[in-house]
Amino acid sequence: MTVDPYTPHSGDRRYGVLHYDLAIDYRVTTNRLVGTATVRLRMQESAAHISFDLIGLKATKVRVTGDRAASFRQDDRRLKVIFGAERASGREITVSIDYTGAPGPRRTRWGLLGWEELEDGVIVASQPTGAPTWFPCNDIPSDKATYRLVFTADPEYTVISGGAATRSTQRGRTRWTFEQPVPTATYLMTVQIGQYDDDRVALGDTPGRLFHPRSLAARVRADFADLPAMMSAFVGAFGPYPYESYKVVVTPDALEIPLEAQGMAIFGANHIDGRGGSERLIAHELAHQWFGNSVGVARWQDIWLNEGYACYSEWLWSEAGGGATAHANAVAHHARLRALPHDLVLSDPGADDMFDDRVYKRGALTLHALRLTVGDELFFALTREWTSRFAGLAVTSDDFLGLVDELAGGQARELVRSWIDERALPALP
Repeated sequence: MTVDPYTPHSGDRRYGVLHYDLAIDYRVTTNRLVGTATVRLRMQESAAHISFDLIGLKATKVRVTGDRAASFRQDDRRLKVIFGAERASGREITVSIDYTGAPGPRRTRWGLLGWEELEDGVIVASQPTGAPTWFPCNDIPSDKATYRLVFTADPEYTVISGGAATRSTQRGRTRWTFEQPVPTATYLMTVQIGQYDDDRVALGDTPGRLFHPRSLAARVRADFADLPAMMSAFVGAFGPYPYESYKVVVTPDALEIPLEAQGMAIFGANHIDGRGGSERLIAHELAHQWFGNSVGVARWQDIWLNEGYACYSEWLWSEAGGGATAHANAVAHHARLRALPHDLVLSDPGADDMFDDRVYKRGALTLHALRLTVGDELFFALTREWTSRFAGLAVTSDDFLGLVDELAGGQARELVRSWIDERALPALP
């Protein structure tokens, strides 16, 4: 595992995390966090020290199981844990970190990321490097781990995170426990805090939850009325839904864009109009549960694998819902891309352009070109094999090209390669 070149100041290649156990106590009114992160990891190479990403919070105590000589140092980005003696590659180690502070977002080339206070509550939006604003971690997408999060907060607030949840109240404080047994990238772990109502909705065999301010209830229910049909369409196209539930949070504040998290999606009040104005965004975020969350990228340069499929899912849902066909959407967006600069390579767009809309649309067009070439039956069989074979893993473009070659042959592989590796925009088949 190597440090990601798009985020060169994040992550440590010397180890991989197996499990995070996070115990956090947070007071909304004072924005005060006290936490303990117990991290079980495996050394990937022999080393005398390792580093965790931690931003804006202070480590107060660090313990390494079985190593009384261990020590630590911290700067503005990293927490360095120094072992009493070198640890060999392959060895499992448990590190426990006590930390505290007033969490806030970090400034990056992509804007403010991570923990951010709302007017009354909290949103965590971490993609790609915001996770260290609320817990010490190895913040690279290739290092997926399981999680247990015990979060204690003021009783009038609802706390939402991914995975199965339980809650209890003691001494006037509410404790929420979340279990996430599916390997999860750090940027997809989240906490959302607010005064929310909770609607339950059946999404086929998957329990669904809609968390929202009471004042937005009618608009939320109207805009998400098609979510069961959307889930059914995507399960048919992509294979089984990969998590135990799907949660949607609508914050009372406006957000620039919706965002995905593990088993969750977060929307702002501005995205909910009661008239279906964000239908394509709802489809996009649901599709990310397969593409990006379950099958995740090992390096940020391959983000087209996440966003291309999520964007293409918008077009698939448009067609399934009686709107414009996927082909009509592809033709229209191909014409728009032809008028834009052809200075971006989809398989390596550069850190500054990884969220450029051309990555999303050209990624979707790549998939449509493949579908036109191999036919619907093989295209969707390939897609279901992609989500099944690589579930819970971190992948690259080479993995996708290899699967295309295996199932559809070298000509199909070269077609995909021309779309993702060349600057010039190919014609649709």
